[in-house]
Amino acid sequence: MSSHHESASDVHHAHSHGHEAAHGSFKSYVTGFILSVILTAIPFWLVMGGVLDSKLLTAVLVMGIGVVQIFVHMIYFLHMNTRSEGGWTMMALIFTLVIVGIAISGSLWVMHHLNTNMMPMTHEMMKNMP
Repeated sequence: MSSHHESASDVHHAHSHGHEAAHGSFKSYVTGFILSVILTAIPFWLVMGGVLDSKLLTAVLVMGIGVVQIFVHMIYFLHMNTRSEGGWTMMALIFTLVIVGIAISGSLWVMHHLNTNMMPMTHEMMKNMP
């Protein structure tokens, strides 16, 4: 049984038998940065400017843009794609989607129940407090 060890030179020059990692170019980093700035400015503008009358629609848009921004970071800065590391980075991308979905839905559930059960009472209700 012969074991094959890859030299550092082979790995560095992308001769690593399907484990080549993606490396970003200057253009991809600039694209990711610009997208990140835009995807940060839009929710800030939506909330601070009171652009939409519906708070629910504003919250949904902010969360949606947040999810898009996570994927922008994973693709442009972490260089995740279907080719590198034999497809395992795509599995990490899918895992991230599942975890983000659980975190967002759980956060919304907790905030809804806090709002329903613990938010301030009316003035009349406060008068009747002991």
